[in-house]
This record gives sequence, structure tokens and C-alpha cells, in this order.
Amino acid sequence: MSRIRSFHERGPGAARLVCFPHAGGGANAFTALSAALPDDVELLAVHYPGRQDRRSEPCAEDIETLAVEAAKALDGVDGPLFLLGHSMGALVAFETARLLQGRAEVARVFVSAARPPSEDWGEPDVDALTDEQITGELRRLGGVPEPLLRDPETVRELLRLLRADVRALRRYRCSADAAAGAPLTVLVGSDDPKNSVAQLAGWARHSTAGHVVETLRGGHFALVEHTAEAAELLTRFVRADTAGPSPATGGTHAAPAADRDGARPASAPARSGADPAPAPGPRATHAAAAAPADLVREILIAGLGGRRPALPTDLTALEEAARAKLSADAFGYVSGTAGSGATGRANRAAFDRRRLVPRMLRGAARRGLGVTVAGRRLAAPLLLAPVAAQAVVHPEGELATARAAAAVGVPLVLSTFAAHPLEEVAEHAAGGERWFQLYLPTERAVAVSLVRRAEAHGYSALAVTVDAGHLGFRPAELDRGYSPFLRGTGIANFTADPVFRAGLPEGADDMEIVRRWAQISTDPAQTWADLAWLRGLTRLPLFVKGVLHPDDARLALEHGADGVVVSNHGGRQLDGSVAALDALPGVRDAVGAATPVLLDSGIRTGTDVLKALALGADAVLVGRPYVYGLGLDGQRGVEHVLRCLLADLDLALALTGCASVADVAADLLAPAEAAR
Repeated sequence: MSRIRSFHERGPGAARLVCFPHAGGGANAFTALSAALPDDVELLAVHYPGRQDRRSEPCAEDIETLAVEAAKALDGVDGPLFLLGHSMGALVAFETARLLQGRAEVARVFVSAARPPSEDWGEPDVDALTDEQITGELRRLGGVPEPLLRDPETVRELLRLLRADVRALRRYRCSADAAAGAPLTVLVGSDDPKNSVAQLAGWARHSTAGHVVETLRGGHFALVEHTAEAAELLTRFVRADTAGPSPATGGTHAAPAADRDGARPASAPARSGADPAPAPGPRATHAAAAAPADLVREILIAGLGGRRPALPTDLTALEEAARAKLSADAFGYVSGTAGSGATGRANRAAFDRRRLVPRMLRGAARRGLGVTVAGRRLAAPLLLAPVAAQAVVHPEGELATARAAAAVGVPLVLSTFAAHPLEEVAEHAAGGERWFQLYLPTERAVAVSLVRRAEAHGYSALAVTVDAGHLGFRPAELDRGYSPFLRGTGIANFTADPVFRAGLPEGADDMEIVRRWAQISTDPAQTWADLAWLRGLTRLPLFVKGVLHPDDARLALEHGADGVVVSNHGGRQLDGSVAALDALPGVRDAVGAATPVLLDSGIRTGTDVLKALALGADAVLVGRPYVYGLGLDGQRGVEHVLRCLLADLDLALALTGCASVADVAADLLAPAEAAR
């Protein structure tokens, strides 16, 4: 069985970042970080015994055994190697680096959230602690989603691994003069309740090549919770080390500038919800981490070799490309709108009639796209909107979409009416951020089951859709007499649900299953009281999707919502509705600046995203473009769409003088009379 995992393979020239998990953790802890790294850095994760497909093997009894196994597994891996250990994994990485000296090139060792190896970590005897005491400590440190800590089976497995790993940690002994031959970068979370910069000073004596301390924003698990920031920092070091000796240092490894105590503090964001802009000053001596806009250079350089993108980079051209490839049924289902299509046209017209006013010489050489939405840190103000029955356009459907979203670092909002069950989608999401969109069924027991399943499988927020209790009048589907759901596509979350299946007659055939789904899948009689009931059911952040009227936005908050999604369902429900973008300012005013407000319906370009941000959105959801990409080229097609959209947004920020999302304000848009 594999001792080393790779989640996103890079080219043969990529640097190798080998990651060692924390106590109780597994290789999958690094999947989101892997997705956030640029193409010239490949993440390899060490897969400890005793977990997942190595569950039949006993857990290691000491740190040295884990290091010996890792060193053997890394023999023959192309260098240079960069080792990164988190918490307990820092000790394994350190010992592995010492074992590899003379056998492989270890360019640098990163140690995260870990005290020096020669010091007593003060770990308690976990065998003397109750399960409740250990889970209490896990809650204090973070890193494990609360829904998983409420799932008995997950907790049992986690405690089994944690107890074994902490026993190994408590047995570990290291002399004060033990040192690695590679330079050390020590990472610490600014709010880590377990470690401080002062407690990490002793790492200096454990390297013969120097050390530096870097602070990441966040707690004990800042490394894997703020992956965009961590990936940028790691990439700076990797690129500096692989670029060769720095003339300024006489051949030593270059390290980013630090303040007097050796620690680089994390900057405070310029405004709540947005990443700070890079501080002005001299040009950086390190290559910057890959920016979304680098896609342009990548495509043009590939063009020198005669290679062109497989899909259009003008995302507005994808619809016609999809029309030529997809079946008429599939294309009509995805592209169709309600009635005459007036709402869909209004969505696009609302973006088109607004004009951006660029600002010059604002120092936007590098941009920060990150935002925080309902306590969740996102790499960019972009999510994938819930689109049902994606297997209509590609057999892998939501599975390919989930892999693409994780690879690019964009959250996926999974539809209740997915073609694949949420558990399977979570596996393919590889640790990426994911939300669950809920249509409230008429049978509340089924709703409870859907929510509990989403909580247990790492979905970090709920978006309850309220504008589709009745299906809109959609000629593109009606004229062909086509519904994917009545053909069994898009009901997998129900057919996989034990409560739904318990309501079926014994030996139910396909038509009986579809009939029961049609009877209970949505509740046309729901009221605001049902939202309050849902609020009492879960602690997950709760968004109400389908809000256009300011009063409805206020009511959503009054009944327990954490945020709203301004949406007209992409024009698929009510013909002649107000455009979502036109409704956005009124909703933002109604809920105030502190409430998360998202927008979908009509997003096609990076400048569309920028206009929505300028009018008050915290983030947007994109729908049809990525589904067209899925239909045209599967996972690669979705990745292409997302990378193009992010590159366009990144450049739009630069060209309007914005160094971060925090800089986007209403004055980026021309007055209405000037825009006509």
C-alpha cells in the first residue's frame, strides 16, 4: 500500500513538498493545500499506518519508526525535497530529514505548530483521559469540523488514532544538539492556543543551516485552514531555494524579511472579509506565488509551441460550443429559462449597462483575492452555484466538478438534486471547501437526514433555496417533454437516503421511487417558520438563496439565517423578474454591512464579479459557464472555466487599481447617467 500520496500531479520539473500529518490526522489533511499550490510545486503527503486503507496495520509505536518508513518511501523521489510537518508531523519531518542526509537532497524543512524536538511538549497521558476530555481539547484546538465531532463513529476512529499517535509522541526523545543539515522555517498561527513564538525559539539549535520564524493568520491549524496564505508563503521559500544562491547572502538560503524577534507577523485585513493588500515597499527578492492572472502568460507561452486552449477563453462563447456538442435535451435543460427568457436577458443587461471607472498608479502589482464569508476563508470571492443533475452533460457529473473545484480552490455548493450522492461527492472533493444546497422536502424526517449527512461529510454551510417551491414554466424542457429527474437522474441524494428509502414499498421499482421523490422533494407550502425550524436543526452557517426583495432579506435574518443569496435562479423560475444585480443594492442596504450577501444569476466574466462586489456582494456564485465546461471537457473543462474567470477577475482588480478585494467600492462604477 502506498506510503506517499499525491493529490494533484505536477510536471517532472516540479519541486516536491512532502507533508507529514498531525497526531490523529491522515494524508488527506493536505488536499486543499495541494490544490492551492502552483504548478511548479507538487505536494506529496505521507500516509501513516493504521488509517484508511492502512487500517489493518498497527499504528507506529514511536516517531522514529514513522521517520524510517518515510525515508525509505522517499528514496528515489526526484529532488530537491522540501519537508513540511504539522504538529506531531514536525517531529517526523525533522527525523526524516536527518535520515535522508547524504541520501537525498533536502532543501528545507518546514515545521508548523510544533515546539522544538528537544523540549518536553507537556502532552498528557491520553490513556488517563476520558473521551469527552479529549474531544474538548480537539474543540479548543480546532481542525476538526463540529459535525464530525458529533458523529459517534467518526469520533471513535479519531480517538483510536489520536491515542496511538500521542503515545508515540510521549515516548520521543531528542538531544539538544541534534540538528538537520537543511534550513528550517518555523510556522506558527497568530492565535495558536498551544504554541507561541517565544516557545519556538529553541528550533534555532536544531539546524546547521539557519532558521526563520513565520506567522500565519489563524490558530493551531492555520496551515490547513488558510491554505491560500500558506501556499503563497511556502511557494516563496521553495522558489527562492530552487533558484540558487542569492548574491546578497553569499550563497546561503534566502528567507523573507523578519522583524526583530525573528517572526513575521500576519497583517490585519484592510476590512472585514477581505485579504489585505501586500504592503508597499521595495521589490520583493523572492518570486511571488502564482497569481490567477499568470494563466495569460501560461497560455501565450504554450502558443509558441503551437498549443492552444481546448476551450474558448471567452466564457460567453461556451454556450454555443456546448450547443454543438450536447444533446438537445441536455442543452435545453442547462440553457433554458422561464417563459420568454426576459429574466435571463435582464440579468445580462444589468451587468452590461454598468461601466467600470479604472484608477491609475495605485500600486496593484500583486492582488489579494481572498475573502471571509460567514467565518469561512475563501481563496477568492467565487463559489460554484448548485446545479442539479449534472450527469445530464457528463457521466461523472458532480464528481468531476468536485475534483475541479478542489484543484482550483473554489468552493462547491452541491445541489440536493445531484446525480451522485453527497457522500461520494465529498470523497472526490478531496478536502476542498463545500457547501450543501437544500430544497426543503415535505417530509421533515428526510430533511433532517439530508442535513445530518451533510454535516457528517464535511459540508461547511447550508444554502436553502426558497424560490423553487413550484417549478417555473420552462419551454426548452416542456417542448421536448424532458425532465432528467423523472428519468432517475438528479435524485441520488434521495435514493441513497435511509429515511427516504424506509418510506418506499418493499421491492419498489424505478417508477415508484421517482413517484415518491416527486411527491416529497420540495415543499410548496413552506413559510418563514420552516426556516426557523431549520435554524434550530443545525449549527452550520445558513444562507437563504433566492432573495430579491429587501423585506425578504430582513425576514430571513429574523428567522435565523446567517446570510442571503440574491438570486432569481438564473432566470429559470419567474419570467419578467427583476435582475439579480439590480436587486443587490437594496438587499445590501436592508441587511447592513456585517451580513454576508452573495449573488448569482448572470455571472459570466471577471468584470461581472467585480461589478457585483462594487454593488455590495461579498462573493458570487457562477452556474452555467462551469456546467458548459463540464459538458465540453469534464473536469478539465470546469478547471478551465474557473481559471479563466479568476484570471479575468485578478486582472480586472489590477486594471481598476485594486490591490485586494478590500479596495473594491461603489466608486468603481460610473454614475448611472454616465453609463448609458
